[in-house]
Amino acid sequence: QETGNNEVQFMHLDLASLRSVRAFASAFLRQEPQLHLLINNAGVSVGGTTEDGFSLPFQVNHLGHFLLTQLLLERLRSCAPSRVVIVASSAHCAGRLRPESLGRPPSGPFSAFQDYCDSKLANVLHARELATREQGTQVTCYAVHPGFVNTSLFRHAPLWLKPLLLPLAWLLFLDASEGAQVVLDCATQEDLEPFSGRYFTDCGPRLPWPAGRDDRLARALWEGSECLVGLGPA
Repeated sequence: QETGNNEVQFMHLDLASLRSVRAFASAFLRQEPQLHLLINNAGVSVGGTTEDGFSLPFQVNHLGHFLLTQLLLERLRSCAPSRVVIVASSAHCAGRLRPESLGRPPSGPFSAFQDYCDSKLANVLHARELATREQGTQVTCYAVHPGFVNTSLFRHAPLWLKPLLLPLAWLLFLDASEGAQVVLDCATQEDLEPFSGRYFTDCGPRLPWPAGRDDRLARALWEGSECLVGLGPA
């Protein structure tokens, strides 16, 4: 209604529920014969546990997107050339993924922050491994740091922290339209295919932090994620 564009279709999707992800993918594949672009954009920073028993940030920011991408991947291939854009963050620099404990909330006084950083490292590695596996299919993938954007990401922050976070967000962070620009660039810019799997900022392709370039960790994350969402052996 706001855009006046009758081609915009709303479909419910709750990434904190793998059941919802499957229902959405099934409905989409029935209704829509074409899929050329998938932007995995959702993100939460609050702690907690999902109905599936996983850490809330890790499931919403990574596992839900991973399952969604896998369920739609054949449609992306059949409509190629197509792209997957995964909204990551420079916070991946503090990520510490351990394949044996994927999906479990980390311990410690800053567990929610660590959980968020871990999920953002997972975003970078997901893009890297997806690009490797989709070589030759004309499905390309990009991880993007949009900058520090004033969205509702911190709406569930502790009450004592909000007086610090909210003024900083208003003063220093980009607004949503500015933050969307690098995401849209990766979605629409021509001749990005040679950069599939790379990490982008508003300055273009950049090397991620060392953990974000670890191919063995990327493969372990992929295989572990398949198990957790029920697409691989337990």
